[in-house]
Amino acid sequence: MKRDQGGARRTVFTPIGTQARVDAVVRRLGDAIELGLLADGEQLPGETDLAAQLGVSTVTLREALMALRQRGLVTTRRGRGGGSFVTVPEGPVEERLLAHLAGWSTEELRDLGDHWTAAFGAAARLAAQRTEPEDLSPLRRSLEELAGAEDAAARSRVHGRLHVELAAAAQSARLTREVIGIHAEAGALLCLVLGEDAYLKDVCDRHRAVICAVHDGADERARAQAEQCVQTSMGRLVELRLGIPGAGGGGPGGGPHTEEGTRGRRSTRP
Repeated sequence: MKRDQGGARRTVFTPIGTQARVDAVVRRLGDAIELGLLADGEQLPGETDLAAQLGVSTVTLREALMALRQRGLVTTRRGRGGGSFVTVPEGPVEERLLAHLAGWSTEELRDLGDHWTAAFGAAARLAAQRTEPEDLSPLRRSLEELAGAEDAAARSRVHGRLHVELAAAAQSARLTREVIGIHAEAGALLCLVLGEDAYLKDVCDRHRAVICAVHDGADERARAQAEQCVQTSMGRLVELRLGIPGAGGGGPGGGPHTEEGTRGRRSTRP
């Protein structure tokens, strides 16, 4: 996992984007802690440097650090040798992730799914057009590593790397940055579905079909298969979100829906 960790860690400190808010910074750093990308006791960069790396103001960063302290994920010490330090909370990771998922509305999850579907589908289509078959070895290695990963956090990290590698195969720097940003935002949530062994096999089979389509140069088949990968994962996340007691729908259109229902609503939006 060492080879993956460096690339995955770099996504933690990439700019959040023009729509950055305090909750976006909290999600980014909180997810990195839950995924083990930031270790217990690790010191975060100084406020000025960290704000610059994330592309937010120091005021936004300070508010985010305060929220992380309230969640028990960061401890701040003053004086010489002080700073903000990662604090991994005790208790089952799954319970913490479900509490984190409850903070997302179903509308936010669907919007994330729309963005992710568009980006990953485009990456697969372009990769099929632009990549030589012999250049797909990194994707196949990551797929085999995903199939053999034993815990949900490791699976989520490799899953994200696989998507970034496919975006890189599309030979589009902007598209690759989009995919990196999406996985930096949603990576921890995927632990909730990738922890199921039966579902992991389905995920691997679907991604294997994407790689085969890319290898064959079948651009539209690659796009459709990639979009199906995302829609299946997001459908399961929305179902989990709706099943959290007391959380409610969390936004417009919060009724129960399956993968097919998600696609139906997406296609009828104005």
